[in-house]
Amino acid sequence: MTGGSVAAVDLGATSGRVIVGHVDAAAGRLELDQVARFPNGPVRLASGLHWDLTGLYRDLTRGLADAFRREPGVASIGVDSWAVDYGLLRGDRLLGEPFHYRDERNERAVERVHAVVPFDELYRRNGLQFLPFNSVYQLAAEQSGGLLGLADSMLLIPDLVGFQLTGTRVAELTNASTTGLVGVETGEWDYELMERLGLEASVLPRLVSPGASLGDLRPGVAADLGAPAGVEVVAVGSHDTASAVVAVPMHPESAAYISCGTWGLVGVELEQPVTTDAAREANFTNEGGVDGRVRFLHNVMGLWLLSESVRWWERDGSTIDLPELLAQAAAVTTEVAVFDANDSSFLAPGDLPGRIAEWCADRGVPAPQSRAEFARSIIESLAEAFAGAVRTASILSGVDVETIHVVGGGALNELLCRRTADRAGIPVLAGPVEATAIGNVLVQARAAGFAGADLESLRALVAASFQPVRYEPSAR
Repeated sequence: MTGGSVAAVDLGATSGRVIVGHVDAAAGRLELDQVARFPNGPVRLASGLHWDLTGLYRDLTRGLADAFRREPGVASIGVDSWAVDYGLLRGDRLLGEPFHYRDERNERAVERVHAVVPFDELYRRNGLQFLPFNSVYQLAAEQSGGLLGLADSMLLIPDLVGFQLTGTRVAELTNASTTGLVGVETGEWDYELMERLGLEASVLPRLVSPGASLGDLRPGVAADLGAPAGVEVVAVGSHDTASAVVAVPMHPESAAYISCGTWGLVGVELEQPVTTDAAREANFTNEGGVDGRVRFLHNVMGLWLLSESVRWWERDGSTIDLPELLAQAAAVTTEVAVFDANDSSFLAPGDLPGRIAEWCADRGVPAPQSRAEFARSIIESLAEAFAGAVRTASILSGVDVETIHVVGGGALNELLCRRTADRAGIPVLAGPVEATAIGNVLVQARAAGFAGADLESLRALVAASFQPVRYEPSAR
């Protein structure tokens, strides 16, 4: 088993990156080289809130071209992104820019879906927590708008990028499991559910597992990228959380994870799904993981609360230094409001500080006054939500959680990690920060034959390459 290099395209809700990963498992070496970073975000058009997929594809292909200039020996490319959003195709033509999951159209579709298939039945079928933007609701909204009838295929965002690169139409399973249209027990498309909802099943592509080859780059794409012939695109855990969990250096029988970025995904890794009434009432989800594992987790609003508040404060043209703001928040000694981080009023973009203040006023809770107090209130509320989700995951799954692993951008937030440990009463291990890219790289490396065969060996390589920061709980 020899080493090699692969390119990871990691698309997040606020930015995207192209990272070259260098892997030599025999030498215990895993290194990342970020070659491109570019912004991503919603665009409001007359039809609603959309993604600028055309601009995103332009930026990621420029990044891939940089990757091949820097490392001509890149063996393959893998793409991961956020979940649930998709593009509709007729032939090779994209029928408009994909809708953003925060678009208001989804709320109107929820009642229509539940009128046909009540949520408790949906949960038994797909194992997913209720989120108003799950793809099943988006497709119901699409059907009402008439566009679904024009499409001959639906591809989730990473699969859509893969199609542009290779011409192959597939649905990678970890991301497909978030649509609400995959059976939680079968791991296959639920065609009966599609029929009951009046959705055209012919738009669904074939399902593939992480590690499957989508084929070589199309000749024209390879030429544009400056890539040699024979470079494959490999399906990874294309849901970014699925890739991130691959890179959590944990022992699943005694650990919980928090993949913390725009969202905070809090859960445990299991061999089998949990679809009990208690799990449904707790709004826990069963999503597909790499190698058939189950990501049993709960979505918490995440650092979106902080980043969107900062964006709102900066609308007058000023600039806020985030590390300085967090230092000021850490210095706050007065009690601050702990609000429900999962309240639906915080989902849409806009004046989040105002909505937090309104939430407090409605409940007779003193609202934060300064920006430092708002930031501290957000951190405390997230820490409490994370700690509560860990406790619930442990109870529902039977996993005796002894350690909480925080990966992603949230691993850099010392105050959040420390307060999560305090509120959970469990040590927190923070890192690696680039867990999603690492997981993407490792699945490709395994497919190419220069990384270990099982998750345990992949995680051992992560543990040998990245030293986490440990936070012990305190009495405060």
